[in-house]
Amino acid sequence: MKRTNYIFPAMAIALLSTSAQAQKQQKDTTMNRTVVVEQEYTPLIMDAAKINVLPQLEEPTVNKETVSYATTPAPATQIPATTMQPYMGKETRQTGKQGYARVGYGNYGNLDLTGNYLFHLTDRDRLNLGANVNGMDGKLDIPGSDASWNAYYYRTKVGADFGHQFDKVDLNVGADFGLSNFNFLPYYAPASKQKFTSGDIRIGVKSTDETQDIQYSAEAGLLLYQRKHDFLGSDLKENIFRANVMVSAPVYDGRIAIEGEMNNLFYNGAGMKNFTLIELNPYFAWENDSWKLNLGAHTDIGLGNESHVHFAPNVTAQYLFSDSYVLYAKATGGDVLNDFRHLEAMSPYGALSFQPGHTHERINAGAGFKASPVAGLWFDLFAGYQNYEDDLREGYTSTTLPEESSLADLRYSFIQTNTSNVYLGGQLNYGWKDIFAIQASATYRSWNADLESALLTCPALDFHLNADIRPIPALLLNAGYRHITREKVDSYTQMAAVSNLYLGAEYNFYKGISMYARFNNLLNKEYSYFLNYPSEKLNFVGGLSFRF
Repeated sequence: MKRTNYIFPAMAIALLSTSAQAQKQQKDTTMNRTVVVEQEYTPLIMDAAKINVLPQLEEPTVNKETVSYATTPAPATQIPATTMQPYMGKETRQTGKQGYARVGYGNYGNLDLTGNYLFHLTDRDRLNLGANVNGMDGKLDIPGSDASWNAYYYRTKVGADFGHQFDKVDLNVGADFGLSNFNFLPYYAPASKQKFTSGDIRIGVKSTDETQDIQYSAEAGLLLYQRKHDFLGSDLKENIFRANVMVSAPVYDGRIAIEGEMNNLFYNGAGMKNFTLIELNPYFAWENDSWKLNLGAHTDIGLGNESHVHFAPNVTAQYLFSDSYVLYAKATGGDVLNDFRHLEAMSPYGALSFQPGHTHERINAGAGFKASPVAGLWFDLFAGYQNYEDDLREGYTSTTLPEESSLADLRYSFIQTNTSNVYLGGQLNYGWKDIFAIQASATYRSWNADLESALLTCPALDFHLNADIRPIPALLLNAGYRHITREKVDSYTQMAAVSNLYLGAEYNFYKGISMYARFNNLLNKEYSYFLNYPSEKLNFVGGLSFRF
């Protein structure tokens, strides 16, 4: 009896000990593994306050056989910055670094401040906050003159984005604020400095249940913008109510869909008139192992100040043969909304001497060939033709020079005219593991325009070569060259070609802390990204970045 009393307690203790040990030593199994993928943020500091807007060429995408991970560092151009969501194993939730910050400074007063943090409020709620300040303050030489210009340009953006996941729908609410402060060249009318203020708030939903035949998304928002000084007057205000929707459904082994967007624009100041632009894009998409087709048409309806109805094709086709070789062709077009945000992106220094209308791309027809003869290597050869009605460009308001100052010809504004171009180009990408990657692209264009001055900033040849090398895991080296030759114009002096040789490096010397540096215009050339506005000569930015 006593022996039995000792046996049962001993068995109980052994079972409890075995259970506790199993819980402590539970490991990943073949059926359940935890995988955490963390995206390394390796920023690349581009030239301060330089934006070069070129005509877009969109080729059909290709499903590649191998996956090539992009390691090229690039700055966050969207506020709040898009953050990769962590990949999660079954019944396990682990995340990477949720915060990022960058602090940098350089010659010409180049400033680079960036911060972003992603809050996981619950399993279904997340909040993303971001902020960015960049700019410059230094003395630049005026092209074609012995004079100099005490230039400054500071751009600030802050934003918040909230998302909630319902069972079958995602809800998104966001808001952004932006402020640009800068000055004009001397003798620039009507003011010596400018300030742009912008803000927007939006709400949207998107279906996430892939088992349902009907897929949809919808978003509505209010966008506010103010230009402080312009030829047309001061304090020009633009308010836009924007709504867009997409609905698609399966039909005949493909999908039929319609995309629509409505922009209601309201103005205050200088007699600018309100108008509405409605864009509709119905299409049918179909694909199999070899073919991928998209058949549709754009219909753009203008109401109010600019009443019109425009039609343009939306047709793309690609044929995959021999596994990694693709032939493709396209014919696309449609209206471009020339709102105040688009004007700033094109050129912050351009002034408004009239209310711009819509730009209509009548046709963008092209064809090309893509191939991947070996793993990691892709090249693309293409050619095509574009035709624009009322293309918005930078141009002179007058060619007559007042006697009091030769700098007066530096004044220019936006102009609209019909343009067209024939283009020919190619792209090449090669990557080897996570150690070496190179990208090269070149596009040649031959332009025509009803107004000659519209051709001054049109790119005739755009060449870009970029290489990234990671000799050790903690060090990333970057080098490249960008060359842009402008179209020749008989009645005006041709703009100097952009010739930017750059180098960059980032070294992770401690967990989550990196040093970075970026050198631009190593050839110390004089060139302009915007009409008659100089760029910095040899310049650099360097600092620290943090992930937490």
